[in-house]
Amino acid sequence: MTPAGAGVFAAFAPAAQAAGAGLLLGLAVAAVVAFGNATSSARLAVVYPVSGGTYVYGRERLGDFWGYLAGWGFVVGKTASCAAMALTVGYYVHPGSARLIAVIAVAALTALNYFGVHKSALATRMIVGVVLAVLVLVVVTGWTSGRPQTGRLTPVTGHGGFAVLQAAGFLFFAFAGYAFFAFAGYARIATLGEEVRDPARTIPRAIPLALGITLVVYAAVAVTVLAVLGAAGAAGTNAPLVAVAKAADGSWLVPLVRAGAAVAALGSLLALLLGVSRTTFAMARDRHLPGLLDAVHPRYGVPHRAELAVGAIVLVVVTAVDVRGAIGFSSVAVLVYYAIANASALTLGRGQGTKLIPALGLIGCLVVAVSLPLTTVLTGCCVLTVGAVVWICR
Repeated sequence: MTPAGAGVFAAFAPAAQAAGAGLLLGLAVAAVVAFGNATSSARLAVVYPVSGGTYVYGRERLGDFWGYLAGWGFVVGKTASCAAMALTVGYYVHPGSARLIAVIAVAALTALNYFGVHKSALATRMIVGVVLAVLVLVVVTGWTSGRPQTGRLTPVTGHGGFAVLQAAGFLFFAFAGYAFFAFAGYARIATLGEEVRDPARTIPRAIPLALGITLVVYAAVAVTVLAVLGAAGAAGTNAPLVAVAKAADGSWLVPLVRAGAAVAALGSLLALLLGVSRTTFAMARDRHLPGLLDAVHPRYGVPHRAELAVGAIVLVVVTAVDVRGAIGFSSVAVLVYYAIANASALTLGRGQGTKLIPALGLIGCLVVAVSLPLTTVLTGCCVLTVGAVVWICR
């Protein structure tokens, strides 16, 4: 998982559309919720250093149904995330052929996963280095161009009393839901517990570190995007960092931003496909999903049927949704996933940390989830309800 992942290239457009100049306060809300989730996940990873993440935590701490619902939420939510990342590749590489490029990316990376070709530690560091370099260039170019206007950072200017209400509440939580998509990558660390060296020690360190780096980077980029483009400009594009480069007279930077976004999104997509397929495999092994998916390739040592099934579903989603819809739905499902993680952490003993953080994380997840657009919330609830019905009828 890359701390400075592809969410930074994708989340700000729907976020600005949801909250306008309140984007920055929404980012703070998302970061607080993500901190609670990260802390709870890290505590639980010490107790259960195995693959599956909250699917395992919920099952062991709250009961089989809640573990299953967490796993279902993770699988469907992160499947939508896969589609969002694939479409992000397309919009940055060639907007006119975004869906075709997305389909090719999903097919190619599913094949890589099938043959057991995963990102190495060196490849991960290289991706992080490329992405951070591009983001630094965008921030520096944006602020040295003379185009930023600090007035665009204030949500209560120019709109009278309504803006005061906006600054006070609901729209910030709506943005936080979209911004949460950008923070949610640390979930993938916990799903790979059996494939990490010394997971009881490594995972609790990796999750908060990844979150902290992500917050600093995203805050810097969010301020730049909003100051250069304004809320309306950010909301009107599917490639906001390219728009920043163009607005800042940095045409030389546009190819680098496109390349950096493609590298980041492809790396994130590869990790997402890996995490979703592993959770699908774990649920099939427990017969919470069709047992046909409980198979490991004799040569490549990967859950090949789960990987093919996940890849096929992502291909369908890519052809049916837009990137903003995918981000919103993913956020709802994954917020439910983390709500179950926080509820699980609340059951830990006194010697395993204060209960205040998981309690705040649980409340934050639920509030942010229901603050997203109504159609997004209803769609998420319907899909989660389908999962519950599958559980009852199995």
